[in-house]
Amino acid sequence: MTDARVVLGVSGASGAGLGLAVARWLSKMGVKIDLVVSPAAHLTLAQECGANAFADLKNMATRFHANDNVGASIASGSVPVSGMIVAPCSMRSLAAISHGLDDNLLTRAASVQLKERRPLVLLARETPLTLAHLRNMTAATEMGAVVMPPVPAFYLGPNDLTDMVNQIAARAVDCLGVGEPVAKRWCAPPC
Repeated sequence: MTDARVVLGVSGASGAGLGLAVARWLSKMGVKIDLVVSPAAHLTLAQECGANAFADLKNMATRFHANDNVGASIASGSVPVSGMIVAPCSMRSLAAISHGLDDNLLTRAASVQLKERRPLVLLARETPLTLAHLRNMTAATEMGAVVMPPVPAFYLGPNDLTDMVNQIAARAVDCLGVGEPVAKRWCAPPC
């Protein structure tokens, strides 16, 4: 069990299951979750994960904050959190974060992590990438974010999509350093 508190942002990119998987890992570790979900994420959660996905996600959270509530506690650096994961991170959210456009709670909370020098992990979800996407990734990285496109670890021999999503989510959680590592590790044969 941990006293850690983490902000989980879910934006509207495809890959909504990543947000659910991150929430499951954090919950399993006993981490308190401050959840913020963009309007587009509500749509992708329902379309990709089913009608109950948002309710399931919200049930794992300690606190839920409306995305238009820029006065929420997580909009301030004075509120101690251990970091933030945006899973998935749309190119719109990435652009806003990389340019400091704190126009909603998700992007403001991400900006707070950067200004407070706390971990910010962005599971940037798009392909192929334009030059604008790449420049925004570079800008976010230069400010201290970890840009982590959700690339499967095929070398671990996943059995199905769920294995891949869980491993990507575990790697993102491990980037925060809030507990013992949960992602499977590479082991050169023989292990």
